[in-house]
Amino acid sequence: MNITSATFVRGVVGEDAILDDGTPHVAFIGRSNVGKSSIINTLTRQKDLARTSCVPGRTQQLNVFLINKSLYLIDLPGYGYAKASWEAQQELHALINWYLLSSRYKQKLVVLIIDGNVGPTDKDLAMLNSLESQKKRVVIVANKFDKVKKSSAQHHLQHIQKTVGDYTVIPYSTTANLGSSALLKEIFS
Repeated sequence: MNITSATFVRGVVGEDAILDDGTPHVAFIGRSNVGKSSIINTLTRQKDLARTSCVPGRTQQLNVFLINKSLYLIDLPGYGYAKASWEAQQELHALINWYLLSSRYKQKLVVLIIDGNVGPTDKDLAMLNSLESQKKRVVIVANKFDKVKKSSAQHHLQHIQKTVGDYTVIPYSTTANLGSSALLKEIFS
């Protein structure tokens, strides 16, 4: 299935009627500056739908996008390093934990985005463990996979798979047009 329409609805920082309207949620989470917004833009084929930035920690709310008038993509703030005060970072961490782990909102799917060139970090694995403890349906997107040397790509992907376990891992590149169809299949299944 393809995305035929995508619009930004609004940003939320807590309970909101938009999250309660019965529309399924697909949440995008990952470290700061891992490319969550860029992935959303490539999936929707809209260059500026989700704001991208070179500055870690730009997303500071749950950005809600309506897809095909039937699904919400939720772009969460990044975890880890952010150019923000300690207090602001703690607020973002609390927002992420609230939405994914302790709120009443259920996600149809959580897309955990890692840096495919670096592999899963301790923070990525901690997030995966938290999602697993809540029995979330998770798919791992190894973004920036175009930066992995072609000669070692298969070995690198096997290492990522071994590290994360039985989760689906999708090698992805926003610049090399890699992984979009596989991710769309997961989103719409």
